[in-house]
Amino acid sequence: MSGPEDADARGPDPAPLYVSRVRVERVAPLVRRARLPLGATAELGVHGPIVPFFGLSPAREVPLPVDYIVAATGG
Repeated sequence: MSGPEDADARGPDPAPLYVSRVRVERVAPLVRRARLPLGATAELGVHGPIVPFFGLSPAREVPLPVDYIVAATGG
């Protein structure tokens, strides 16, 4: 198992390749809007079986954040 003392032996962490500059704002109690660096937006929320399973009542159903992750990795 490694500890904090092991980090010094490896040297400094390399610089990140990419830093995401996404802003997320609340639109409604169960809806968020992500603003992407190039100006695109994506609305995130809940839908489908998630709604009754957790006893939610969204004003409207929108894709879950994981829906976007699956689409991005599969596309």
